[in-house]
Amino acid sequence: MRMRRKKNLIPRMERCADWQVEEPTALRGRWRSLYPEAEALWLEIGCGKGTFTAETARQNPNILLIAVERVPDAMVMAMEKAKALELKNVFFLCADAEHLGEMFGEGEVDRMFINFCDPWPSKRHCKRRLTSGGFLVSYRQILRDGGEIHFKTDNRPLFDFSLTQFPPAGYALSQVTYDLHANGVQGVMTDYEAKFSAQGVPINRCVATKQPVEQLPETWENVGLKTATESDEEKEREKR
Repeated sequence: MRMRRKKNLIPRMERCADWQVEEPTALRGRWRSLYPEAEALWLEIGCGKGTFTAETARQNPNILLIAVERVPDAMVMAMEKAKALELKNVFFLCADAEHLGEMFGEGEVDRMFINFCDPWPSKRHCKRRLTSGGFLVSYRQILRDGGEIHFKTDNRPLFDFSLTQFPPAGYALSQVTYDLHANGVQGVMTDYEAKFSAQGVPINRCVATKQPVEQLPETWENVGLKTATESDEEKEREKR
């Protein structure tokens, strides 16, 4: 669902200006200058309204968290949460994941979070999934060796697809679960996660660790698509 444009967006953004980085390319390779005491740099792609962002930063004062969100109307709510908590270790970028390589230096990021991203269920849109092979290879540029990607989603087809993408892109999988909260709440939840969990929807999660690779696939057109597009194929059969 597309978020409604906020009439008072600009003044709200201005009040949170201390938490927004408007020229991220100028900080490429030196992000930790924003918070010199940081022991690690974490990056969240698609922070939404920022419940996960603010709480993660609050619980981890020794890390610097950079949150990327391409929808200003969502990002302003995330920044307001950070401001209310007077957090000094989190900053926000209004940007698209396609441009991360222009904003972060090689191996600069220690951990990435991808939470409840758009599943792009149509086969023709599979390359837009943030866990598709093309994106995963691009993340290797900014993620240090041994760095991790923490991925959560309620969408089982997307999760199954993603599990086929990580290994050929040079990531070792661990902590794979199809029901993260089976025995109670685990970790910091996002807004979507809290909503879906309350409805009894199981949450899928995994950790992917960057590994050395000798060669990456030349094309990703046929990697994992069968699993990801089963529902699309069923719909096509029903039409016929």
